[in-house]
Amino acid sequence: MDNSITVVPKEMDGAEITQTDKMEARSLKEEEKIEQGVHNYSAADDYVWPTDAKVLEKLEWFQDQKLALMMHWGPYSQLGIVESWALSDADAEWSRTGIDWEVTGKEFKKQYFDLNKTFNPIRFEPEKWADIAEEAGIRYLVFTTKHHDGFCMWDTQYSGYKITGEDCPYHTNKHADICGHLFEAFRKRGIGIAAYFSKADWHIDHYWAKDYPRGDYMWRGPSYSPAECPEEWEKFTQFTGNQIKELASRYGKLDIMWFDAGWVCEQNGQDIRLGKIIDEIRTWQPGMLCADRTVGGPYENYITPEQCVPEKPLGVPWESCITLGTSFSFAYEDTYKSPREVIHLLIDIVAKGGNLAINVGPQPDGRLPKGAVESLRGVGAWLKVFGEAIYGTRVCEPYKSKNIAFTRKGEYVYALEMFQEDETNIPEEVWIPYAGKVKNVTMLDSAEKVLFTGRDGGIIVKVPVDSTAAPIARVYKLEV
Repeated sequence: MDNSITVVPKEMDGAEITQTDKMEARSLKEEEKIEQGVHNYSAADDYVWPTDAKVLEKLEWFQDQKLALMMHWGPYSQLGIVESWALSDADAEWSRTGIDWEVTGKEFKKQYFDLNKTFNPIRFEPEKWADIAEEAGIRYLVFTTKHHDGFCMWDTQYSGYKITGEDCPYHTNKHADICGHLFEAFRKRGIGIAAYFSKADWHIDHYWAKDYPRGDYMWRGPSYSPAECPEEWEKFTQFTGNQIKELASRYGKLDIMWFDAGWVCEQNGQDIRLGKIIDEIRTWQPGMLCADRTVGGPYENYITPEQCVPEKPLGVPWESCITLGTSFSFAYEDTYKSPREVIHLLIDIVAKGGNLAINVGPQPDGRLPKGAVESLRGVGAWLKVFGEAIYGTRVCEPYKSKNIAFTRKGEYVYALEMFQEDETNIPEEVWIPYAGKVKNVTMLDSAEKVLFTGRDGGIIVKVPVDSTAAPIARVYKLEV
């Protein structure tokens, strides 16, 4: 589906071009990077390497982690609809499907914003979530503290539209400050913390402000031109900066701040002075990474492909965020990728130098979906045996050849041979196209040395086969 937008210059019909028109033209061009809520990603050639030694050190840590758990959760989960996007009238065509509202856009938005009044996830147990993540081999959490709809999953002092607000029935629960409890539970298990934060806020009046020419019709950007209404925009900028600093000062160590809504940026006339905010935060959170996604520049410390994997290594830090089910938010009767699918996806990403942030949308009652948990545990079982070939590795040529991918750590190269579930012919001799000198080859799971012979451009390995079932992947450890 082609969602590109053509902007017709107003001078063609004789009308005067205003600052609002110019701002919208820039933002519409930015929107071409987003199709049905899925974002494109910044070009690796435009990546700006940090100069801060502690940030560079943290990037090495980031590239060691390989597997993250991403979570989109909020009042919208009650309906099983896409998070936030249905509020944007400009995105209504694709985002308001699946539910018959029979109301105007204005009434629909009121009903959506009122979902906080029924959100009561009384079966949320942060320790159980953390246990499941640890069992799955998760190394860091990317949690949605606030999506574009503006609902805050922490006890913010700057908005009443929050999980601890008096009109949210969950506000009296002992775990009501969800971010605080969740971050602490994951930290106790050595899992890093990334706070996802939308720079747009469609709930606050200083962003979707009333009494402007746009009326009730809204889009992703503000309802006014920041250049024409600097006082209004300054109020929004102050509000946003206060919330970002609040998360970074009240909720313990953050390894990463992960910023969505890339259309809110200086290039589009929507400057929130994010760089200045991050520099200030780094005075007390030294080395904290900033992922100002799709914006580029010195504060997009890593690139974030969404629902896709680059065809080749990017040569810079990156992370693909991909759903375990069919959507980022919870969907009723959703189907989930199998452990085999996730592991093959992870291997492909790691072989190209990236991380996988696998997304799970929690249920509205606070539990993780059973199908998602089963898949995560299957991933963890494989990683418990073969994780050495994943964690802490870096790229190794030829990266990937057919069903064999390569990683490297120190003096060892790992060749990961992947199998589809219905494969029945498991070869006893395997051609591994690694052209470097090889001293020894062992099977990673058994540590059993295997015979191999060198050929131009690689080696042939004699593999002990003890099962007719196709493994998810078997790993050869090459001492080089």
